[in-house]
Amino acid sequence: MDLDVSINKESLSINIENPHRFDVAQVTGSIIDFGKKFGVDLTPLEIDRLIPRMVRGVAGCEGGCPADAKSLVREGFGDFDIAYVEGGILTARQSLGNGTTLEVKLFPDFE
Repeated sequence: MDLDVSINKESLSINIENPHRFDVAQVTGSIIDFGKKFGVDLTPLEIDRLIPRMVRGVAGCEGGCPADAKSLVREGFGDFDIAYVEGGILTARQSLGNGTTLEVKLFPDFE
């Protein structure tokens, strides 16, 4: 599955080969470092909790999305605007102030 993180129209793409066993610290560390590039501290947004929830929501969407994706949308996560897009894509958006927005998109693997 592919994770796309964008800030100020620049993006960071991360491939998650095994959604059931991925290095959460490495993935979230890359995202936090990406935010630092723009002078934004993403740590308070709890990216380290958001990403695993999104991955659990999308894993297995190849055979029809599980309730996890839609339950994450219903329950929400912090101040993120969470949306389910047809095809099993989950998006999370949050304003960072000064017209800057963080957007995280997670795409399932369709093989």
